[in-house]
Amino acid sequence: MQRRDFMAASALAACGAAVQGSAWAQAAYPTRPVRLIVPFPPGGPTDIMGRTAAKAMGDKLGQQFVVENKAGAGGNIGTDAVAKAAPDGYTIGLTAISSLAIAPHLYSNVPFNIEKDFAPISLVGTTPCALVINPGAPFSDLKGMVAYAKANPGKLSYATSGIGTSNHLAAELLQSVAGIQLTNVPYKGSSQIVPDLLSGTVMMSMESSLATTLQHINSGKLKAIAVTSSQRSKALPGVPTIAESGYPGFEVETWFGLVAPAGTPQAIVNKLHDAWEGGSKSQESHTAFDNISGNLRVNTPQQFADFILTENRRWGELIRKLGIKAS
Repeated sequence: MQRRDFMAASALAACGAAVQGSAWAQAAYPTRPVRLIVPFPPGGPTDIMGRTAAKAMGDKLGQQFVVENKAGAGGNIGTDAVAKAAPDGYTIGLTAISSLAIAPHLYSNVPFNIEKDFAPISLVGTTPCALVINPGAPFSDLKGMVAYAKANPGKLSYATSGIGTSNHLAAELLQSVAGIQLTNVPYKGSSQIVPDLLSGTVMMSMESSLATTLQHINSGKLKAIAVTSSQRSKALPGVPTIAESGYPGFEVETWFGLVAPAGTPQAIVNKLHDAWEGGSKSQESHTAFDNISGNLRVNTPQQFADFILTENRRWGELIRKLGIKAS
């Protein structure tokens, strides 16, 4: 064999070996623990969703999924860490509506691009927002609240966990469709809202997590007058939705989903999706979500990608229409 032919044959063989090796590596994935970044602090509903997904996927793939909490900037710090990780399937993240649909329209310096920096895997869960009041409020249902707000424009305050959060935008959307004017009182989190709501310092709150107020609602110390999801909450079956209370089509849910860095091989993305789809069927997963009043969700990588873009358009339009600015 001439040297030129030998070199060509060697190059072809090396290329074939590389392709075969890459295919083998993907087929064997995962061969070591996988890091799952949760961009919020430990102990909250998002953390519980992340740990539930990690356990379910690890059980299906026979490998440990290690949760790393990387909180800050409303979830953007941890989400950015996922975007900048190696696209090898060994770093993935659980991120949320706040980073993937709201932040790009609220801040001018978001460090990631939702269309270019992520490989969507699947939705994981949703939680409805709930309009919760102190029993001493001068109204007892949504109709009464709207009437009071119309008679007292701007005088009725409501608490949220911050500017640009899903519960803040749910309240802004409600104001828009109901033709009322409320005053937002932003807190740093739901744990700080509850004591003031119980004491009557603030009379109303749009809560993004029923888990923080459910015990007080059940005891009668607080009252839920509406939920923002399209269907009633399993945790509050007697509380009507905003849609059935006179505003058809109203629907807002805080959502969470799994993403990998862009460039992660599709075969690995599919394996991760299948692992969550299979693991989500376990009783353990359903119990964990029930305990935080969450709804377990699964969709395909393409469906999740389309969902992210749809949510971006929806909230971008509302933010621009209302001129909402990050403080």
